[in-house]
Amino acid sequence: MHPLEFTDSNFATEVEQSDVPVVIDFWAVWCGPCRMIAPIIEELANEYEGKAKIGKVDVDNNPMIASKFGIRSIPTLLIFKGGKVVDQIVGAVPKGMIVDKLKAQL
Repeated sequence: MHPLEFTDSNFATEVEQSDVPVVIDFWAVWCGPCRMIAPIIEELANEYEGKAKIGKVDVDNNPMIASKFGIRSIPTLLIFKGGKVVDQIVGAVPKGMIVDKLKAQL
């Protein structure tokens, strides 16, 4: 399974109304560190299928979401539970750190 693509148009349904935790990777094609964590996001999408939603927001194509959550540097990962941001990770970090923060919300 590939990470979901969250957009300005599907964000409310897919994220804010989700009954499972959601991890969102805010990224852009020109961002080097974003490419570094992309494989981790792919792995998490497979490993947590059915337990959490793992997805991405391209900040260039979805500026409304990025500005709503004050995304100033990428990659930024936001973890949502019950439609609200419960955790945040800024920068390219090891997979274990993301997993620990996600497990805390399951």
